[in-house]
Amino acid sequence: MKDTVNVTLVGVGGQGILLTSEILGRAAALAGFDVKKSEVHGMSQRGGSVTSQVRFGRHVYSPVIPFGETDVLVAFEKLEAVRCFALLSPGGKALVDVREIVPVTVSSGQQVPVADQDGVLARLYEGRAVYTDSCAVARKLGNMRTSNMVIAGALSMMLDIPGECWVDAIKARLPEKIRDINIRAFEEGSAGLSETSV
Repeated sequence: MKDTVNVTLVGVGGQGILLTSEILGRAAALAGFDVKKSEVHGMSQRGGSVTSQVRFGRHVYSPVIPFGETDVLVAFEKLEAVRCFALLSPGGKALVDVREIVPVTVSSGQQVPVADQDGVLARLYEGRAVYTDSCAVARKLGNMRTSNMVIAGALSMMLDIPGECWVDAIKARLPEKIRDINIRAFEEGSAGLSETSV
């Protein structure tokens, strides 16, 4: 493993990105790593773009990932995956959820829309991305709010953090009444990681 692993999570407010990054950070700490985390979530309550960065390793000195040095980019929706491709390091990988949500910052005209017409996503990430359909899994479980834990489960298969650390982090962070369903979603996500194209 590299001295420091850089993970950037991107998506739209309300998708559970900040919770997922917190659980990732806790899991990495439980695995014995030094962890630093930063986030940009000014629009998170209003459906705007959200970014969270988690760095873990032997010694981590800054919470901010330098531009173009993300080892794993986790896109909670595919248009954000297109928009944030440049954050990925040359040897980096991406985990992309296949859902598509237009953020408020785009619909309000504050950002230029990025469309995935003509397979832009597949061409950008050729050979560097794996895909998940978190909504399909969450729907099967009967709770759409667990989709972020499906993504966390898929992410766990891409990082050198033991599964029990992830589960312990989920237990520590979530209230007892929703723990079991979220752990099930995590397990389904880790079992269902796919390399199929979008």
